[in-house]
Amino acid sequence: MRHIPYGYRIENGRAIIDEKQAATVREFFQNYISGMALMPAAEKVGLNLYHGSAGRMLRNKKYLGDDYYPVIIDKETFDKAEEIRMSRAKALGRVWELEEKKDILFPTNFTMPAVRKVSDDPFEQAAYAYSLIESEVDGDGTK
Repeated sequence: MRHIPYGYRIENGRAIIDEKQAATVREFFQNYISGMALMPAAEKVGLNLYHGSAGRMLRNKKYLGDDYYPVIIDKETFDKAEEIRMSRAKALGRVWELEEKKDILFPTNFTMPAVRKVSDDPFEQAAYAYSLIESEVDGDGTK
């Protein structure tokens, strides 16, 4: 059985809203949107959570409702909380934009004379064969 989010309970195999807990969830979202920091918003409604758990609660899309879970938080409230969360995270330097990956060019043109057998040891033979490779590209990436 997977974890049931706070605000729901299971009855007859279906998730239903636990009204007391759902009211706590709604108040938590409202406290956060009204300007309270994450942990004080949670503590004010009696939620004893770690910072990460409180953040995950704000991002839990199950509160928007789906085929199994009924709606506890409307989309406008959920989106507003997420907008504020991201704004605060950016202001604190906790959001990093991925840098565009630069392609590294490796030399692909090379010449190699015929390889003759110089050893029965495969490692020595391989070292010999690799030593014969001559790159057609200089070390600075130019021909």
